[in-house]
Amino acid sequence: MAAHQRIANRERVPRNFRDRSNPLEDLSASDIFARYRFHPDTIMDLLRQLPDLSTHTKRNLPIPPLLQLLVTLRFLGTGATHILVGDDVKISRSTAGRCIRQVSALIANLAPNYISFPRGDQARQVMLEFSHIAGFPKVLGCVDGTHIRITKPSGPQEADFVNRKQYHSLNVQMVCDPAFKITSICCNWPGATHDNRIFKMSSLCHQFERGDHDGLLLGDSGYQCRPFVMTPFINPVNQYEKRYNNALCRTRLLIEQTFGFLKKRFQCLNFLRTKPEVAVVYIKAAVTLHNYGIVRGEVLETQQNVVQEAANVEPCPAGGDGYAMRAHIVQTFFS
Repeated sequence: MAAHQRIANRERVPRNFRDRSNPLEDLSASDIFARYRFHPDTIMDLLRQLPDLSTHTKRNLPIPPLLQLLVTLRFLGTGATHILVGDDVKISRSTAGRCIRQVSALIANLAPNYISFPRGDQARQVMLEFSHIAGFPKVLGCVDGTHIRITKPSGPQEADFVNRKQYHSLNVQMVCDPAFKITSICCNWPGATHDNRIFKMSSLCHQFERGDHDGLLLGDSGYQCRPFVMTPFINPVNQYEKRYNNALCRTRLLIEQTFGFLKKRFQCLNFLRTKPEVAVVYIKAAVTLHNYGIVRGEVLETQQNVVQEAANVEPCPAGGDGYAMRAHIVQTFFS
């Protein structure tokens, strides 16, 4: 009885709400860019594009929408664990994880606004800029795949995610333009899938097959040479084919540089410690933010190409296949 009396008389401990500080008020613009990959004005502009992130809970103070976005940008930019990202703004690991998953999904939903294949006047501008690099005509994009490492998934399809380098990954196919913008992405294929199969099954390939695009993609030798996909000669036999190969490789280098810029800015893409379906969302969100940064003029590194007029390509010989188109380009532009 005495014990119950002491408990009843014990002074109630007041609830201690954590301080949800705003890092944008505490750091300089350069420090904010280093930590969150964007400057303050751009972060606020991105926040305005997202649906209302307000949360309501009776257990604690709600997490402000800005902090939810900053936690997500911090994770995507650094790839740090949820507990470390949460410590930055004094939230728990589980809360940080929920914020990251929710906000990443909302950013990924913005992809149609920032990831689109060039058409019309934009397509002509892209071809002009590509032609300046090495004189390769009518290029609409450079295509390739990059492996995003993930943790070992469970289930019977686990072996499908083991790539040729013997680790689990997603094989993500992307197409870039001369400004390092990503204009097409397929990010839901297991790591063991061949690049050419991903492209053949992609909506972009089907668009080219229907004749929706009047131009070319440049790929490496892992792709099938087709009327709209130019690949290098494995064994060039003359100086003209060597010139063609050199121009193709110099132009196609942009997709490799794009992968480098993307993974340097969003280092979570070096290793996503999550299951494949969640990794797909993070990849799509990172690519959307990559293009968004280019649109806003906020890039880690970039290359400005001087645009010049490209020569018109004569029609491909009637009934020609990919090899006929390649021979035609060699004869017309590199001989």
